[in-house]
Amino acid sequence: LQLHHSGRYSCGGQVVSQWKELELVTVTVHRVPLSGVPLSVQPPRGQVALGDHLVLSCLVATGTGPLSFSWHWEGSGALLGTGPHLELRHVGDNNSGQYWCRVSNGDSVAESDPLNVTVL
Repeated sequence: LQLHHSGRYSCGGQVVSQWKELELVTVTVHRVPLSGVPLSVQPPRGQVALGDHLVLSCLVATGTGPLSFSWHWEGSGALLGTGPHLELRHVGDNNSGQYWCRVSNGDSVAESDPLNVTVL
């Protein structure tokens, strides 16, 4: 089923020479609520050398889309990105801290646990 399949349905048939139609039934298709939003990180464990790059990926275990993503960092109200991946090139000392992603499908919102990134 897709969201556009929502609507009013009926069925009918002919018995002998008489047409019979059943009452209209309303069908509403909903998105599956989001849950289980783990983060993966490269390099492993979120430890990255000064000047290298870091890639964070936001995964969704359960839920249907379309999905929208937002990336966040502790101590900053600024939006860092809006895709399923966040790439930080040439990381500096100021990139250490906790990162997380938030995912929405229009009906529900889920957030990952924060991931601690350490710049070595």
